[in-house]
Amino acid sequence: DYDNSYVCIVDMPGLKSNDIKVQVEDENDISGERKRNENEEAQVKYIRMERRVAEFMRKFSLPADCNLEAISAACQDGVLTVTVRKLPAPEPKIPKTIAVKIGYILRCVCSD
Repeated sequence: DYDNSYVCIVDMPGLKSNDIKVQVEDENDISGERKRNENEEAQVKYIRMERRVAEFMRKFSLPADCNLEAISAACQDGVLTVTVRKLPAPEPKIPKTIAVKIGYILRCVCSD
Protein backbone atom coordinates (compact mmCIF):
# COMPACT_ATOMS: atom_id res chain seq x y z
CA ASP A 1 0.00 0.00 0.00
CA TYR A 2 1.62 3.20 -1.22
CA ASP A 3 0.32 6.76 -1.12
CA ASN A 4 -1.07 6.64 -4.67
CA SER A 5 -1.23 2.93 -5.55
CA TYR A 6 -1.58 -0.66 -4.40
CA VAL A 7 1.00 -3.21 -5.53
CA CYS A 8 0.58 -7.00 -5.64
CA ILE A 9 3.78 -9.05 -6.06
CA VAL A 10 3.56 -12.75 -6.96
CA ASP A 11 6.45 -15.14 -7.56
CA MET A 12 5.91 -17.04 -10.81
CA PRO A 13 9.21 -18.79 -11.58
CA GLY A 14 9.86 -19.98 -15.10
CA LEU A 15 7.01 -18.07 -16.69
CA LYS A 16 7.05 -15.51 -19.45
CA SER A 17 4.65 -12.60 -19.80
CA ASN A 18 2.59 -14.40 -22.47
CA ASP A 19 2.07 -17.35 -20.07
CA ILE A 20 0.28 -15.14 -17.54
CA LYS A 21 -3.21 -13.66 -17.73
CA VAL A 22 -4.25 -10.85 -15.38
CA GLN A 23 -7.83 -9.61 -15.37
CA VAL A 24 -10.28 -7.66 -13.23
CA GLU A 25 -13.52 -9.43 -12.32
CA ASP A 26 -16.62 -8.11 -10.58
CA GLU A 27 -14.98 -4.69 -10.37
CA ASN A 28 -13.11 -5.62 -7.20
CA ASP A 29 -11.20 -8.87 -7.80
CA ILE A 30 -7.94 -9.15 -9.69
CA SER A 31 -6.69 -12.56 -10.73
CA GLY A 32 -3.68 -14.03 -12.44
CA GLU A 33 -3.64 -17.43 -14.06
CA ARG A 34 -0.79 -19.71 -15.01
CA LYS A 35 -1.55 -22.49 -17.43
CA ARG A 36 0.65 -25.45 -18.10
CA ASN A 37 2.20 -26.02 -21.48
CA GLU A 38 0.54 -29.17 -22.77
CA ASN A 39 2.72 -29.34 -25.92
CA GLU A 40 5.88 -29.47 -23.82
CA GLU A 41 4.44 -32.09 -21.47
CA ALA A 42 3.57 -34.39 -24.37
CA GLN A 43 7.22 -34.42 -25.49
CA VAL A 44 8.94 -34.64 -22.10
CA LYS A 45 8.79 -37.28 -19.40
CA TYR A 46 9.88 -35.85 -16.07
CA ILE A 47 11.62 -37.94 -13.41
CA ARG A 48 11.22 -35.23 -10.80
CA MET A 49 9.73 -31.76 -11.09
CA GLU A 50 10.09 -29.06 -8.43
CA ARG A 51 7.83 -26.65 -10.25
CA ARG A 52 4.05 -26.66 -10.15
CA VAL A 53 2.57 -27.84 -13.42
CA ALA A 54 -1.09 -27.46 -12.59
CA GLU A 55 -3.06 -24.35 -13.37
CA PHE A 56 -2.37 -21.58 -10.93
CA MET A 57 -4.75 -18.85 -9.89
CA ARG A 58 -4.53 -16.10 -7.28
CA LYS A 59 -7.34 -13.71 -6.49
CA PHE A 60 -7.00 -10.41 -4.65
CA SER A 61 -9.88 -8.27 -3.46
CA LEU A 62 -9.34 -4.64 -4.27
CA PRO A 63 -10.28 -1.78 -1.95
CA ALA A 64 -13.04 0.60 -3.00
CA ASP A 65 -10.63 3.45 -3.81
CA CYS A 66 -8.97 1.65 -6.75
CA ASN A 67 -8.93 3.18 -10.21
CA LEU A 68 -9.90 0.20 -12.38
CA GLU A 69 -8.88 2.14 -15.49
CA ALA A 70 -5.29 2.49 -14.24
CA ILE A 71 -3.98 -1.05 -13.71
CA SER A 72 -0.64 -2.27 -15.03
CA ALA A 73 1.14 -5.62 -14.82
CA ALA A 74 4.75 -6.55 -15.52
CA CYS A 75 6.65 -9.83 -15.19
CA GLN A 76 10.40 -9.76 -14.78
CA ASP A 77 12.67 -12.61 -13.67
CA GLY A 78 9.68 -14.71 -12.61
CA VAL A 79 8.13 -12.00 -10.44
CA LEU A 80 4.72 -10.63 -11.44
CA THR A 81 4.04 -7.09 -10.25
CA VAL A 82 0.50 -5.72 -10.57
CA THR A 83 0.07 -2.02 -9.81
CA VAL A 84 -3.36 -0.49 -9.23
CA ARG A 85 -3.57 3.29 -8.97
CA LYS A 86 -5.75 4.78 -6.25
CA LEU A 87 -8.56 7.20 -7.00
CA PRO A 88 -7.97 10.71 -5.70
CA ALA A 89 -9.31 11.24 -2.21
CA PRO A 90 -12.69 12.97 -2.26
CA GLU A 91 -12.72 16.59 -1.23
CA PRO A 92 -13.80 16.93 2.38
CA LYS A 93 -17.31 18.21 2.66
CA ILE A 94 -17.53 21.60 4.25
CA PRO A 95 -20.65 22.10 6.31
CA LYS A 96 -22.90 24.86 5.06
CA THR A 97 -23.67 27.51 7.60
CA ILE A 98 -27.20 28.86 7.53
CA ALA A 99 -27.87 32.29 8.94
CA VAL A 100 -30.60 32.37 11.51
CA LYS A 101 -32.82 35.43 11.38
CA ILE A 102 -34.07 36.73 14.62
CA GLY A 103 -37.42 38.43 14.37
CA TYR A 104 -39.61 40.09 16.90
CA ILE A 105 -43.31 39.68 16.91
CA LEU A 106 -45.11 42.71 18.20
CA ARG A 107 -48.35 42.02 19.88
CA CYS A 108 -50.78 44.59 20.77
CA VAL A 109 -52.78 43.80 23.81
CA CYS A 110 -55.72 46.06 24.08
CA SER A 111 -57.81 46.35 27.15
CA ASP A 112 -61.24 47.84 27.17
